Amino acid sequence: MNKRILGVVLVLLMVLLAACTPVEAPAAPDAPAVPDAPAAPDAPAAPVEGQTRYKIAFVCMDMANESQAFSSKMFEKHADSYGYDLIITDAKGDAATQAQDVTNMIAQEVDAIFVNPNDVSGIVPALMEAKSAGIVVAIFSSELAPDHQQYRDFTVSADDYMGGQAAAKAFIEKFPNGAKVVEIGGQAGHDAQLKRHQGFTDGLEGSKIQVLDVQNCTTWSASDAMNIMQDYIVKYGDEIEGVFCHWDNGYTGIIQAMQSSNLDPASIFSVGVDGNRAGYDQVKDGVQSLSLAQDFEVITKESLRLARIVLEGGTVEPVNYVPWAFYTAETIVDIPRPEW
Repeated sequence: MNKRILGVVLVLLMVLLAACTPVEAPAAPDAPAVPDAPAAPDAPAAPVEGQTRYKIAFVCMDMANESQAFSSKMFEKHADSYGYDLIITDAKGDAATQAQDVTNMIAQEVDAIFVNPNDVSGIVPALMEAKSAGIVVAIFSSELAPDHQQYRDFTVSADDYMGGQAAAKAFIEKFPNGAKVVEIGGQAGHDAQLKRHQGFTDGLEGSKIQVLDVQNCTTWSASDAMNIMQDYIVKYGDEIEGVFCHWDNGYTGIIQAMQSSNLDPASIFSVGVDGNRAGYDQVKDGVQSLSLAQDFEVITKESLRLARIVLEGGTVEPVNYVPWAFYTAETIVDIPRPEW
C-alpha cells in the first residue's frame, strides 16, 4: 500500500473513532440568580375545608368618610379568605350610634369586633361590655386612651403621632430659618386628630416655626376645613407661609378657600395626611406639597390575621403599626393612583 492510500485510510479511521466516542456538551453558562418575588403582605391561605369560621363585625365610624368606605370594601374583599362571616354597620359619624352598634353586635353574638371610634372615650362602655361577653375587640386605624386599653385586644394603624412628627420635620426642612404656619385638625377628639396634633407640636419644639393658630373640625369635613381656612386668611392674610391639615380631603376645602381669596395654593407649603386620591391628585397637580400616606388594605388584612390568632388562643402584640409612605412631586411619579 503506497503512502498516499495509507494516509487516506488513517484519516478515515480517525473520523470513525471520533464519531463513536461520546462527547460531553459544553456546560451552559450559569444563569443569573433571580431573586424571590416578595410575598404578598400577610396573604392568607385559601379557606380550609372544615376550618372553624367566626362571625365578625366591622363597626364603621362613617361610610361618608372615604377611608372608612374603602376599609369596609377591604373587609368585604378579605374576610372570607381568613375564615370569617362579616357584618358591617355604619355609625354615620355619630358616637352614640356607634356605641349602640357595638351593643347590637354583642346581641348578635359576634366573635370579634373591629372598630374605629368616633369618640375614643364614648365608645369605652360598649367595649367593656364586649370584652365581658368574651368578644375579641380590635381597634382599627386608631387607639384608645392609655387608661382604657385593657378593653381592646390589639390595634392596627399607622402611627399618627409619628405622622405629626413627620409633618413637623417637613416644615423645618423647608423653612430652616423659620416660618409662620397654621394647623387645621381633623375631627375633634378623634384619636388620629389628637395624635397628629401632638406629634406636630412636639416635632416643632425648639424650631423656628411659629404656629399662628390651631383649630379642629367637628367631623372629617372638607367644608369645615374650608371655613376655618377662610377665617385664617381674613385674620392672618399674607403671614401664612404653610398649612398642616390632618387629612387630604380637608386640604381640598383649604384649596377652595385659597382660590376664592385669590391665593395661589402652589405658593404655600402644605402637608396633608392619608395619601388618598385627593391627596395624590393635589400633590401631582402641585397644589399640595406633601401627603403622608397610609395603606388601609394592609391595615385591614393585618387586623383580620391578628384577630384569628387571638380567637384561636394565641397572643399578639397589642400595638401594630403599618409604615407611612410619602407622596411628593418627586416620588409620586412611581406610585399608582389610590383606589379611595
